[in-house]
Amino acid sequence: MQADSLYTRKPVFAVAPMIDWTDRHCRYLHRQISRHALLYTEMVVADAIIHGPRDRLLGHDASEHPVALQVGGSDPAKLAEAVRIAEAYDYDEINLNVGCPSDRVQSGTFGACLMLTPETVADCIGVMKRVSKAPVTVKCRIGVDEQEPEEALPELITRVLDAGADAIWIHARKAWLKGLSPKENREIPPLDYEIVYRMKERWPDVFIGINGGIQTLDQAEAHLAHVDGVMLGRAAYQNAAILADVDQRFYGEPSAEPDWNDLRDRMMVYTERHIAQGGRLQHVARHMVGLFTGLPGSRRYRQILSTDANKPGAGPEVIAAAFAAVDFAGEGERVSA
Repeated sequence: MQADSLYTRKPVFAVAPMIDWTDRHCRYLHRQISRHALLYTEMVVADAIIHGPRDRLLGHDASEHPVALQVGGSDPAKLAEAVRIAEAYDYDEINLNVGCPSDRVQSGTFGACLMLTPETVADCIGVMKRVSKAPVTVKCRIGVDEQEPEEALPELITRVLDAGADAIWIHARKAWLKGLSPKENREIPPLDYEIVYRMKERWPDVFIGINGGIQTLDQAEAHLAHVDGVMLGRAAYQNAAILADVDQRFYGEPSAEPDWNDLRDRMMVYTERHIAQGGRLQHVARHMVGLFTGLPGSRRYRQILSTDANKPGAGPEVIAAAFAAVDFAGEGERVSA
């Protein structure tokens, strides 16, 4: 995908970067369900890219495009080097994390605590832009701790746009750096979608996307009356079948019933290849457990994937058995064997 095309086509529907969740196996699954959704890696720290196992951290299947790499860090020189290294992996976007509130991120003085030093964020974006062929974007909160979002958020946006940022994704909550866990930071601080809408009104020519607490595609569509992009996190992960309607609703594709038999077969082939390379079924299957939430047979489906996938020697046949437990039609017509 060309660097100038990712954000010129609107709207953009994205699956949020989620640590421990949106690894390459998760993204492969999501791509089989939606051809167009923008997918994100887990956050990868710049130091890890520079010193760690690059293929394991940055490698991805060619089918994942469009796919964005989210990086963490606050040292402009290290981020620039990480982006140079990542160029070889052909990501469609490089995104700087300015929103994660975890203790590990805080100890490294990056993530959400960068909201307190917008000048540092701008310095980072500036050097990343100079070395990246792909768009460079920011994902931030509306503020942290005692910051006043109506002041902190516009200042951050102004600085990173001046530095060349191509798009802004905003998680519509504050982050509390002390006293709340990362999980609590996703749930307790109140959502303020209106401030994100106001940022779009203030910068009508800038791509601004929204994230935080969005549970359904109907809600996503409602947000798109005000902003350019919408990002789902846990809702898309915990029931990935929701992605089956994304291409039709947001990208103008013809409406079509999902071919779950085809998905089963593709995931079995992918899993067999992963196992042949030394992997385990569970590496893939753990991302599939919530796929059919709410359908008849989904409980048995989850049981099979959660238990049998962990057994020694487990192979793709476990996926076949799990799919066979689901009543897709709701009237007894099960997926074919």
